[in-house]
Amino acid sequence: MTDDIRRKIGLRPVINVSGTMTSLGASIVVPEAVEAMAAILPQFVEINDLQRKASDVIARLTGGEAGFVTASCSSGITLAVAGAMTGNNLLAIERLPDVTPEKNEILVQTGHVVSYGAPVDQAIRLAGGKVVLIGQATSTHRYHMENAITEKTAAAVYVISHHVVDYGLLHLSEFVEIAHAKGVPVIVDAASEYDLKLFLEKGADIVIYSGHKFLGGPTSGIVAGKKEFVRNAFLQNLGVGRGMKVGKESIYGVMAALEAWEKRDHAGIRERETGYLELWKKTLDGRPGITALIEPDPTSNPLDRLRVIVTAADAHITAWDLVTALARGNPPIITRDHEVEHNYFYLDPCNLHPGQETIVAQRLGEELDKARASNELIATPFEDRSRHRFDGLLRWPD
Repeated sequence: MTDDIRRKIGLRPVINVSGTMTSLGASIVVPEAVEAMAAILPQFVEINDLQRKASDVIARLTGGEAGFVTASCSSGITLAVAGAMTGNNLLAIERLPDVTPEKNEILVQTGHVVSYGAPVDQAIRLAGGKVVLIGQATSTHRYHMENAITEKTAAAVYVISHHVVDYGLLHLSEFVEIAHAKGVPVIVDAASEYDLKLFLEKGADIVIYSGHKFLGGPTSGIVAGKKEFVRNAFLQNLGVGRGMKVGKESIYGVMAALEAWEKRDHAGIRERETGYLELWKKTLDGRPGITALIEPDPTSNPLDRLRVIVTAADAHITAWDLVTALARGNPPIITRDHEVEHNYFYLDPCNLHPGQETIVAQRLGEELDKARASNELIATPFEDRSRHRFDGLLRWPD
């Protein structure tokens, strides 16, 4: 990495141990996708024909009947919801988000209404859908869903994510069973999932994946599933989907990333990532106030992460101040800190260039040594950290 474009344009050369976060650029794009995008960029193509070629690749990799590429998983949700409401009625497509006739209710379990950087329900409302919550945040039963379905119900959305409540809710198989018994299609948000076939095999009508996370493609969403529902979602490019369009490079880049995924040495990658985790754990084991645990992915993706639990009184620093110190240091290390107020964070090994795992270990040691050498506990009020983040956003681009 001698020619780092980030330094040339004045960006911090961050090391990503957060995961496939869009805010950091998601993933290291695979060489096959980079080459494909560079090859097609100078050429003119008929986009709908290119999308047909993409549909063939998506269908083969997912087991679906058809598929297409859109701007993101979030836009895929919007388009799939829109398609469920309009079908192939071109006038209805043009009129969205105004829905006529009014079949615009979209069921979502309350415990699935989370934010992935924006609220899930907003992606539904952008299409003109009316979100109908079923159950409570930690409890959804059959009767909640069965009684929520009416003649106005257009679709039901199911979210697969580490953000959702992971107990007390309907499992996908039961969710699909209830919806299909009343003729309601099921749309699955599977943005960050490895398994490209599982959710369609469980009966979902449409599944949406991110092309730029584990697949290592360009920023994009992949819509896959039953041909009728995929076609109706694709037709939304004549309406609300116009602002979510993708170019030839994204479509072809995703095709290349999918084909590379098919040939990838997944076992070899897992072995390498396990080595990173063991290195970091060895670095942290025995340090005062630090407990390091290797834990599996919460949605059963085939990867582990290192959970770093911080006892501030012994480590002389809170978990969130340690995360901040790592992010502000040189080089900046960005961790997975969604739950840091509970005194822990994660290190994700899936997006590192060779040698960066050693730098992460060194920086962890440096910051912990610095904290232990302090005569005072480093403990910024957590609410100050949250406030600082949004203050910065509100001042952008300054």
